[in-house]
Amino acid sequence: MSLFINTLIIVLPVFLVIGLGQLLRRLRLFDETFLQQTNRLVYVVFLPLLLFHKIGKADFTAFFNGSLVIASSLVILLGFLFTYGYSGFKKYPAPVRGSFCQGAFRGNLAYIGLAICLNAYGEDGLTRAGILMGFLVPVLNLLAILALLLPQQRSGAEKSPNWLLQVVGNPLIIASFLGIIWSYWNLPLPVIIDRALSITTGLTLPLALLTIGGSFSLERLSGDLRLASFSSAVKLILLPIFAAILLSLFQVKGVDFGIGILMAGTPAATATYIMAHQMKGDAELAGSIVMLSTLASAFSYTLLLLLLKIFGI
Repeated sequence: MSLFINTLIIVLPVFLVIGLGQLLRRLRLFDETFLQQTNRLVYVVFLPLLLFHKIGKADFTAFFNGSLVIASSLVILLGFLFTYGYSGFKKYPAPVRGSFCQGAFRGNLAYIGLAICLNAYGEDGLTRAGILMGFLVPVLNLLAILALLLPQQRSGAEKSPNWLLQVVGNPLIIASFLGIIWSYWNLPLPVIIDRALSITTGLTLPLALLTIGGSFSLERLSGDLRLASFSSAVKLILLPIFAAILLSLFQVKGVDFGIGILMAGTPAATATYIMAHQMKGDAELAGSIVMLSTLASAFSYTLLLLLLKIFGI
């Protein structure tokens, strides 16, 4: 029983903050404009600062695990290949195929993944997860763009521009790699800057979770809910299974193994809905996948953490 309670202590705070965001929205203390601006502020400013600060201050040789990065990247690739191949076999229309595939492998590493890793493994877990995310974000973005573009090209749809810019210019990628360079070369960070970043980055995860809750809407649960449920199940169940197998094969152990599982089990990222809308995917399906997987992740994370605790990880 104590094991279950300890697991809830890790999971519930994250989802209570998400619930608080929904409550504040219903009390009209948030509006759509505020949420959009806050989400952009977190994505463009606060989260990049958090990643740079945590990664840049870390001992790169102590926290970087190449096997974890390779195995986690392969998990994402397997998720892409499985869902892209399945949707092609079922002959889904191009917009549906892209959104179904993207939602099944592109997880919310930045907002939910980091928060869960912080609660589960503390500051060291957050740093390890941040370094891992720095390498995974380019992989996720590239495969997400391919998932949306390839079906359209094969169906003769118009190409979507600026896909390379979306990968190279991503603020999370830039901040993560700057942090990795700073950490690798052991560059000093002035005390004043360090303390200013400590204050500023403390806002990041609370604001991120509040915006997820405030943006949550059952109205987005529309379209093919069966297909959305299947995509969510792949994201929350199949990918952690892939991760457990590959991490074991690559001999990743301890906290790094746990972080690999937790990052693989993140619900679909909100960006899947945004990208589907911008790149002629099925935005309704993408929104349903985001909502369903986020709701279900409260239960899937409880199960994953219980299993990790049982095995002493």
